[in-house]
Formats: sequence, C-alpha cells, structure tokens
Amino acid sequence: MEKSLTSAEYARLIALLVATRHKAGIRQQALAKKLGKPQSFIAKYEGGERRLDVIEFISIAEALGADPTRLFRRFIQGRK
Repeated sequence: MEKSLTSAEYARLIALLVATRHKAGIRQQALAKKLGKPQSFIAKYEGGERRLDVIEFISIAEALGADPTRLFRRFIQGRK
C-alpha cells in the first residue's frame, strides 16, 4: 500500500479541500485564524507535506462552512 501523502487518493482529498476553500472565498491566512493555527499548517497540508487526521478534516470543513459528512461523501463518491 502506498503511503497516503503520496497517493492519488490523498491528493484528491486535498484538492477537494482546496476547492472548497476557494469556493468559500477564504484565504489560507483566514482559515488558519479560524482554526487557531499558523498559516503554515494550511500550506503544509495543501502542499502535501503534512497528513490530516479525521478530526482535523472535520474542523477544516466546518471552518469553511461545509458539512463534513457531505464533503466526505463527495470524496467517497468520486472513487467510483
């Protein structure tokens, strides 16, 4: 099994989060502030340098104004 940071599936998940951020019109700095994290946290996971856990995914989705369940469902449906 390929490490998740370098897998196509993980890249697709991150692309979904980035697209959601762009659609929400939120810059990395603003998202980081909402999460109480440095901007580098956002840059590292978006750039594939840092792996997200499920709790972080939920927090990010909510900070973007997205429903984490729906967002994850979109990801799963894209696997077909």
